[in-house]
Formats: sequence, structure tokens, C-alpha cells
Amino acid sequence: MSEIEQRLSAIRQHMQQQQIDAWIITGSDPHGSEYVAPRWRTRAWISGFTGSAGTVVITANRALLWVDSRYFIQAEQEIADTSFELMKLDTPSVTDYKQFLVDSLDYGAVVGTCHLYMTMAAARALRAAFAPKKLSLVFTDDWFDNVWTDRPAIPCNRVTEMSQEIAGVSAQEKIEHIRARLVENTCSHTIISSLDDIAWILNLRGDDIPYNPVFMAYLMISLTDVVLFTDVAHFDDALLEHLTQLCTLRQYDEVFSSCSAACNQIDVLYLCPEKTNMRLQSTIPVRVTIMEGRDISTELKARKTPVEIEGMRRAHLLDGIAMVTLLAQLDRESTVFTEVSLAQRLAELRSMHEEYIGPSFAPIAGYQSHGALNHYSASEASDRELTGNGLLVLDTGGQYTCGTTDITRTLVFGEPTEQMKQDYTRVLKGNLALASQRFPQGTFGYQLDVLARQYLWQAGLSYGHGTGHGVGFCLNVHEGPQNISPKTITAPLDIGVILSDEPGIYRTGEYGIRLENLVVVQRDATTTFGDFYAFEVLTLCPFERKLIVKEMLSEVELTMLNAYHQWVYEELSDRVPETVATYLKEATLPL
Repeated sequence: MSEIEQRLSAIRQHMQQQQIDAWIITGSDPHGSEYVAPRWRTRAWISGFTGSAGTVVITANRALLWVDSRYFIQAEQEIADTSFELMKLDTPSVTDYKQFLVDSLDYGAVVGTCHLYMTMAAARALRAAFAPKKLSLVFTDDWFDNVWTDRPAIPCNRVTEMSQEIAGVSAQEKIEHIRARLVENTCSHTIISSLDDIAWILNLRGDDIPYNPVFMAYLMISLTDVVLFTDVAHFDDALLEHLTQLCTLRQYDEVFSSCSAACNQIDVLYLCPEKTNMRLQSTIPVRVTIMEGRDISTELKARKTPVEIEGMRRAHLLDGIAMVTLLAQLDRESTVFTEVSLAQRLAELRSMHEEYIGPSFAPIAGYQSHGALNHYSASEASDRELTGNGLLVLDTGGQYTCGTTDITRTLVFGEPTEQMKQDYTRVLKGNLALASQRFPQGTFGYQLDVLARQYLWQAGLSYGHGTGHGVGFCLNVHEGPQNISPKTITAPLDIGVILSDEPGIYRTGEYGIRLENLVVVQRDATTTFGDFYAFEVLTLCPFERKLIVKEMLSEVELTMLNAYHQWVYEELSDRVPETVATYLKEATLPL
């Protein structure tokens, strides 16, 4: 019996003992995080699938993995030698896991999941889906503690404080903003589970999750008190002394025993149902009124202050220097890079500046057919030399003391085909169309999404991922609530929100193309029809001239592209060595 099958057998023993017909594994952590520390990579441990999104369902005789189109190829490869069945979401013959359970289980069957990894919102959706079949949803302890013998411990790495000069607003001011909102909502307390919200509120940055500068904690804010639930070993003596003046410190797991004591009968507790796990919800006394909504801090955090925006501009300047230096070396050096060595070289160039902390996510460097995998991650086994004719999708980012970056460029090696050039130009046209759009106050991201897709759609092409995600300030590279995608997320694109602009095209077995800049929403003009906003582009790096079909660009697009390249040259040319400046001048010449 293989290792995966042994693990499935161990889970099924628990299911049998507790008379559970199906068990759900979300792959998340107790905080609803997108990316998790090694301890909570339960989906990968049980199935072998290492992607960042997916759901596992185990029954008495079946094991199934649901993933979206970003991970179809990766998941198929990683579960190939197991009994897992791949369920491809958004394909005609596949229902989601909730409907699968309704369709396949007997009337009145019992479905279980760990109470730590199921949020209030997700549990509510499951119960609604299960109602017609009278399926029972029960919450279990964390069985992985019993079956995962070498399971990693809860991380506890060093936490540092961000100076107010960089943060722009003190932690105390942020807490007072949250309290004011609590009063407006007639609430007395809020418990915050979201790790990046906690880090932002307290102006702290950690290292408990790779690439995400957060630390394991819960935060309770009332009108009179602040309690931080975390391991005090995170802090050195000086920071610990500072924090004790701001809040009360208690151990991480004490949050579950503290809810009942913290709230009295007349209190109203504000919670985010998308982030609060069912174990925490179960500890709240029934006498306490719960008001639900997005964490107050989430919207505050998304709207970057002028100080934060200025920091992000500097981060992109530093990132641009590293990017064009790499491109200049590719253009002039005879060294043959591989997918892995190229990403490593870029990290080395970024690290030459003292403000660089580390990557903001695992680099994606996909050459030729690997570029068609949206979230491809090169390994020693898959690493490919950048030789011959082909396209490379290079999607990387950096964490700096002054901000966070995320950039994608598609580079050509050898001679491109006409199809490659036309695909590239259509993606570029979509990127420019979105970046240049003026829009009225109150506009949502889904209302702009088609701007980036229109030229691909007209050619019968499309892409399966969103066009833009929010980006944190020295925080998670994926940040809500705003995004740009077909999903009808009703979070307006407010002033100060930073998003990616990243249309693409992926031809399976051939190549991929993605072009990504970060943009920030700024006030543009006030007319008789109200306030209008526009995007300011932050990213500084030329596009690939060899892949642009000039005749496919309108005069307006050509002017935009030339102006962007001129800006890139003016910002970077005096800050790079002469050989790099020479490359940059050629790369940014008007088309």
C-alpha cells in the first residue's frame, strides 16, 4: 500500500469510528488563509496535490480532489499514481463538491469536517446545500494530529515592528478607527482572525507563513480593551514591552476560552463569517448578539494611505532596477539560463538592495509548454533550459521594507511565430485598455473585467483566471476585498486601492503569455456626473518589443505604450549601470 493510501486508510478509520460518511478537507488554516504554514498543508499531505486552492472529499470508497482551471494539469500530474479522482471545476460534467455530496450520499447521511478549518460562511453554505437531502453536517476535532505522525508544529518566528514613518498611521490610531466603526454599528467587540489584518492593525510583520509577512494570532478589540492572542516568543524584549502598553497579551489557544468571559449579555460581537472558524464560533455564548460583516480593518487596509502609496512607488522603482538589469543580462550575456536559475538570478539582483526582504510569492518561470500552466513552479525534475525558440512567462514579486511588488513579463527566446506575436499583442491591448480606463466612483472590479478580455474574445480566445487581485502593503501579495474578475464581488474600487492588471492567454502544450502591472486607484476628475477615478501604473519594466505587432495597435494604444516606455526609461536610466541603461534605451524606443 502506497503512502497516500495508508493516509487515506487512517482517515477512514476515524470516519468509521465516528460514523461519518464523508469528510471534507479544505486545505486552509484556522484563519481562512489562502496560503498556509506547513502545519496546515493538509490537502497536500493527504493527496499529493501542492496547489494553493482545492477541496478534498473522502468517502468510504472514494477520494476526490476539486480544483479550478488554474490547476487542472498540475493536479492531474501530482495525483496520477494515487486513488484520487480529479474533479475539474467549471467543466460541463463536473458539479462542485457540495452538489456531489448531495447527489452521491444516501438521504440523512453524515458529513464531517474539522471545526478549525471550516468558516462560518462555508458551514452555512454547506447546510443550505445539504437541506434537501437532510444531510447532517458535524464538526470533528483535528484528526491530522493523530494520523500525521511528523506533523510540523504551529510556527512561531520572530515578529518585527514597522515604524510609523513607513506605516503612515500608528497602531493606536488604527484601533481607534475600528472602535469608531464598532460604535457606528452599535457593537461592543470584534474578534479578528485574518492574519494580515492583525499584522496591519498593529504595524507588525512576521514570518510564520512563507512569502506572507504575518504571524499566528487572533485579536480582540472592544471599546475599552485590546487583547492579542499569540505566542509571546514571537517578540524580543523591547517589542514585548511596547506591545504591553498597547494591548493585553495571551497565548494563542486562549482565544477559545476567552470569548465566553469577554462578552456579557448585552454585548454585540462583530465577526467576519468568511474568516471566523466554527470552533471559535462555538465558544461564543448564546446570549451574545452577533453582527456579521467584512472585518472593519479589511477595507481600511485596502485603501492605502499617501505614505503607503509613496512606499509602493519606491518598491516598484527598486524592483524595476532589478528587472531591467536581468533583462539586460539576458540580452547581452552568453550564459544559458534555466527556469530555476533565471528566477534565482532575479532574486539575487533584488537582494542587492538593503530594503529587499524576500520574494512575495514563489516565482513562476514557465518556458514553452510550461508557460501554459498558470501556476507552474519549476522543480529540479521539471527545470528546463531557456534554449531554442519559445516564450517564457516570468511572474515574480518582492517584499521590500517600503512595499510589495508583483510583476509578470513574457519574454521571447529565438524567433517567435506569428501566432505568438498576435496573441501577445492582444494581451497587451487588454492590459492597456484596463490601465487607461476612467470610471465613476462606486465602480466594482467585475464591471471593468471585460476591458482586458475584449481583444482575446474577439479572436475566440480567453483565459480562466481573474484579471486583477488586490495587493497588500508590505503584506500578502493577494489581498481583498477588491478584485477585477467576472465574479460579482461588490467591493468598490476606492481611492488608494492597489490591484494587478494581468490578462493572459494559455495554449496547452505550446506556450503561455501574461502581462502584469500593478496599478493604484487615484482621483481623476469631477464632472457634472460625479467623481471619476483612474489608475496610476506603478510597475516599471518594458514590454517585449519583438512580440508586438505594431499594426494591431491603434494610435491611442501606440501613444500610451510609447509614453509608458518613455516613463520607464526616465525613471530607471540614471539609476542603473551604463550597460543596463544602453539596453533600456533600446528596449524603450518608440514603436
